[in-house]
Amino acid sequence: MITANPLDLHFPDVFFDLTDFTSAGRTLLKLEGFNITGSIKLKSALFMVDRLEREGRLFPGRSTIVESSSGNLGVALALICRMRGYGFICVMDPNASPANVMAIRAYGGRIETVTDKDAEGGYLRTRLDLVRRLVDADDDRVWLNQYANEANVTAHAQWTADDILRSVPDVTHLYVGTGTTGTMMGIARRFGERSPKTELIAVEPEGSVTFGTGRPGRRTLPGVGTSRPPEIADATRVHRIVHVAERDAVRRSHQILTERGLLVGCSTGHVLHAIAQDADTFQETSVVVGVSADLGDKYLDTVYDQQWLAANFPELAERTPGSLTGAGRPGPPLCGPLREVLDGRRPEREPGPEQRTAAVRAVHDPVPWME
Repeated sequence: MITANPLDLHFPDVFFDLTDFTSAGRTLLKLEGFNITGSIKLKSALFMVDRLEREGRLFPGRSTIVESSSGNLGVALALICRMRGYGFICVMDPNASPANVMAIRAYGGRIETVTDKDAEGGYLRTRLDLVRRLVDADDDRVWLNQYANEANVTAHAQWTADDILRSVPDVTHLYVGTGTTGTMMGIARRFGERSPKTELIAVEPEGSVTFGTGRPGRRTLPGVGTSRPPEIADATRVHRIVHVAERDAVRRSHQILTERGLLVGCSTGHVLHAIAQDADTFQETSVVVGVSADLGDKYLDTVYDQQWLAANFPELAERTPGSLTGAGRPGPPLCGPLREVLDGRRPEREPGPEQRTAAVRAVHDPVPWME
């Protein structure tokens, strides 16, 4: 690809094969972190801004978009607004990733941060209250409202769902971390039309009430879960809703880094743990896809930082492989000869089950910190 527009830099068909992650079937991660702004939220942002432009509600050089975001959507909107000539104000809370805050500012966005929690113990309602005040203060300000915006759903019906069906047409189980539910609802719409037999699993952190299930509680990880149901959320369109403890999501994020060399975001940790919990239910013919919304570069000073772990999950701080960061200790190889990479070669045939199992055991058997 050669392009002069950074908004063209989204990659629909990047999947990571988690060989032998489960005892039966095949498990793939759809990696969205290689999009230009580092997450799946680029799609939502593009569709929502395009909708406002088509409705004649945005004017370059005059309009300012205001949105509540934990970070990833804010980064995407900041870039789009810079490219299209709009102002941008992002309303965030203390759980936002510092990397995302800096990226929004680098693109020219303005940050407004709330510090008071709402009645549910989260920040969403106080963020939305501030959004409304900011929009009411200036007629040239427009609120996208990702929580109720149908274009947020359309983005993932037309792009994410179709991307998966094109690359993995026989997917049997699909796991998606949920917050605004735009990704999940868009996927549910398209899969309901084209692959109704696929089981759709919405993954939530404990303490989230995105679909009106579970009990509200303290959450520290951004980008997944909500403290009140979004307007576009519809529990009837998913087959199951799974709640994952943040502690388990953090452990899974470290596990996949140690065993596969893949640095993933915390919502991916939730998805991976949900898949692992269901591992015994899969058949040899199962094809499992998990959506990885972003990569771990946005969480280096949180999920992958020992001081942050010690403050938030002290029981993990000394047990995770992250505690060895910087030690320079050699470990078993995680891939084949580099000449295969340099030459751009791929295996002539897929390795059989016995070879795959032996290779994985050589890399990560045992993993005592996961016990």
